[in-house]
Amino acid sequence: GDLIAVTVIDLKPNVITQLKTQAKEGYSAVQVGVLEKTESRANSAEAGHAKKAGAPGFYHSQEFRVDADSGLEGMTVGQVLTAGFLKEGDYVDLTAMSKGKGFQGGMKRFHMAGVFKSHGASISHRSLGSIGNRADPAKTFKNKKMPGQMGHERTTVQNVRVVRVDLEKQILLVHGSVPGPKSGIVTVCRTVKNEG
Repeated sequence: GDLIAVTVIDLKPNVITQLKTQAKEGYSAVQVGVLEKTESRANSAEAGHAKKAGAPGFYHSQEFRVDADSGLEGMTVGQVLTAGFLKEGDYVDLTAMSKGKGFQGGMKRFHMAGVFKSHGASISHRSLGSIGNRADPAKTFKNKKMPGQMGHERTTVQNVRVVRVDLEKQILLVHGSVPGPKSGIVTVCRTVKNEG
């Protein structure tokens, strides 16, 4: 129908590895492990921590805070979480590490205009131009936009509509873009903004 782009997210099994309580850890949270390791890949510390979850270890672990210990009711260590809390038409926020693009110049990184292409401009077409003033202040101000590492930072795409949740095939279809590379791990949460 009105779909412009549908992106498929592969739903890997999420296993609860630890329940953190106000009494013991000082805050309430659920620790989740994803991408289970083989026994030979996990060290003894990982294996000991994941033992109660019934796995040797996980390649990725993440915590989700809850308001109070009451939010942990019905959850147990080793329980497998699914995307059953989502349905078609819901809006979600997708968080992941963005694609790393290496060291990039000012034009690509910050959409700068560059400098003259003619009139004696010599090999300076894609440079920043001036980065400061004269004897006053005699320095370059902090946070000046300059060439540097681009990408590979935590980013969130908000208000993405869920098109379909297929728990049998373990896939989630969303209308729009998803941050990160194809092999990246994406955190799916209910949107923090108003739906619609």
